[in-house]
Amino acid sequence: MIPMVDLKSQYAEIKEEIDRGIREVIDNTAFINGPAVKAFASELSHYLGGAHVIPCANGTDALQIAMMALNLQPGDEVITANFTYVATAEVIALLQLKPVLVDVHPEYFTLDLEAVEAAITSRTRAVVPVHLFGQCADMGPLMKLAERHGLAVIEDTAQAIGADYLDAEGQARKAGSLGTIGCTSFFPSKNLGCYGDGGALFTHNAELAHTLQMVCNHGQRIQYYHDEVGVNSRLDSIQAAILRAKLPHLDRYNRSRNEAAMYYNRAFSGVDWLTCPSTAPWSTHVFHQYTLQLASGISREQLRDHLSHWGIPLMIYYPVPLNEQKAYKQAGEYPVTRRLCDTVFSLPMHSELTTDIQNRIIEGVCSFKP
Repeated sequence: MIPMVDLKSQYAEIKEEIDRGIREVIDNTAFINGPAVKAFASELSHYLGGAHVIPCANGTDALQIAMMALNLQPGDEVITANFTYVATAEVIALLQLKPVLVDVHPEYFTLDLEAVEAAITSRTRAVVPVHLFGQCADMGPLMKLAERHGLAVIEDTAQAIGADYLDAEGQARKAGSLGTIGCTSFFPSKNLGCYGDGGALFTHNAELAHTLQMVCNHGQRIQYYHDEVGVNSRLDSIQAAILRAKLPHLDRYNRSRNEAAMYYNRAFSGVDWLTCPSTAPWSTHVFHQYTLQLASGISREQLRDHLSHWGIPLMIYYPVPLNEQKAYKQAGEYPVTRRLCDTVFSLPMHSELTTDIQNRIIEGVCSFKP
């Protein structure tokens, strides 16, 4: 079976750097908040154009910590996408806030800004744009909309680390560094992934950065003096050492993903029952997932069965809209989300894909007779 993500090959290429970093942590025995964590935060800050970086335990924690630091109160409304992984809505509900789900752009799968504006009420306090599958939501207009209504913007950048948002003047800024707070995950399969769990928060606001750091550390600035209600969420030093080794390669990894995506696109452009992914004019794409759409009436399960005989995995991100999940039931019309949940599928995508493997995948897909 061809893997969806090939972490073994990626590790083999930078094994010496990874192993050296892990050995240094073990040798100095600073396993929690050690030098590797501080160095990684500094290096990632530089990569993001100077944003403060607060490491934490995982991407879901990052979203929760962001909402806690913004002092959102039970009953406050937070707008986010209906077409996304559950973690985005999960933390909203966990804090007794109200998730308000809106539809997504039919071509780029990020927040539909007209739907966001229509969903704003007197109880709305924040918007969580999800940079889905590897490209940014349209952050310029969204930030202006948020400013008009006094809303915080919490970027969910778990799938788009390294992507650039291009503003109206053509200036590029990194995903996660545009909103009030950016959040990301370092889950192993992410474009920048560690070998366990990990996450981080980003902000350009120094005071907010201090609050985020406090919330991560039991609500304390000084040990045993707790000024805020906090949590215990930290990136361990071994994971930080792994991320330090991988960060200098992130842009190269993302370029490789782009090359693989373009190779797929050229192969599938003439297949009339497939729609290839599109790149928004306001963003670069780092292809955390390579996600196609099936034409109406084509059986995704039959395609999955067909590809399994070729040793090709087919993944579905995501088969059920959040508003139809038992825990997050909401009434409303979400035509784009509903269509995407019924038609999307993802093929293997990672920075180590070879043309030989891609040709096998392409042959398998194109040999399907709908």
